[in-house]
Amino acid sequence: MLIGLDFDNTIVRYDRLFHRLAVERGLIPASLVATKQAVRDYLRATNREDDWTELQGIAYGPRITDAEPWPGVMEFLGLCWDAGVQVAVVSHKTRHPYRGEKHDLHAAAHNFLESHGFYDLGLSRDRVFLELTLAAKLARIGSLRCSAFVDDLPEVLGESAFPREVRKVLFDPANAHADHAGFARTVSWRDCADQLLVERRACA
Repeated sequence: MLIGLDFDNTIVRYDRLFHRLAVERGLIPASLVATKQAVRDYLRATNREDDWTELQGIAYGPRITDAEPWPGVMEFLGLCWDAGVQVAVVSHKTRHPYRGEKHDLHAAAHNFLESHGFYDLGLSRDRVFLELTLAAKLARIGSLRCSAFVDDLPEVLGESAFPREVRKVLFDPANAHADHAGFARTVSWRDCADQLLVERRACA
């Protein structure tokens, strides 16, 4: 059994990092709620789209190690390891930011995984696939023959090119989306483990 995981906003939680970076640069009031979406919405509402784009390059690049793993994701990987379930990371990520300095975003992603101990939990570097396009991401999910794939974006799971044989799981910790007939929905990594590993445990 192989479970595929998205990277940004699925494994990595950026809320406090985006807030911190925006406050450091004087882009938002410190009183703004500390979520990535709140920062994005504020900058867009004040016609600062370029600042938002540049902020993303910094957060996903040189400051990514200051971001946090989503609560429970490392425990999820440990449960997979104990159950003999393989895990791969498949992400759609450009090599460099669209704006600002040309940081290597792929190297930064590996730095995050290494600095937070993911490579000590059974995840190997050769199971981390950072694809340049969404089409390549979907093709990789299919070529790996994932049993299930966990992503935070319903539009990705709803893509017509998404491999039909792969079980789709929406990671929705904010409980922002309605249930959908096309995929399961989970609000935490514990819930995700209960959905994806319970059958594995029953067969053990």
